[in-house]
Amino acid sequence: QVPLVVSGGGSVQAGGSLRLSCAASEYGYYQYCMGWLRQAPGKEREGIAAIDRDGNVAYADSVKGRFTLSKDNTKNTFYLQMDNLKPDDSAMYYCAGPIVGSTIEALSVMTHDDQTSYWGQGTQVTVSA
Repeated sequence: QVPLVVSGGGSVQAGGSLRLSCAASEYGYYQYCMGWLRQAPGKEREGIAAIDRDGNVAYADSVKGRFTLSKDNTKNTFYLQMDNLKPDDSAMYYCAGPIVGSTIEALSVMTHDDQTSYWGQGTQVTVSA
């Protein structure tokens, strides 16, 4: 189990916004990359955003320009602001970390690594047309 607790999520109409947060119980998590991934029935798992120790961020092309990842190290918390949501964004969203390497590498790890021990709690996001 990973000591990450997510809040947020819910149901919105297309074009709406949601904000997810993930709280880490240990400050040391933020010495490494943290991020978000999502899973939906019938779709491949997708790492969608990753942030490193210095605040550099990488996004999957599917969410670039619509989602914003940020963090507050003093609160041991990171966030995913999701704007202009689309029905294709409907999925279970998970915060994840720590992940070694660059933010681009972290996206790949979240997408392709089948072990889930570094995942935190998931939250459902549903976007209706």
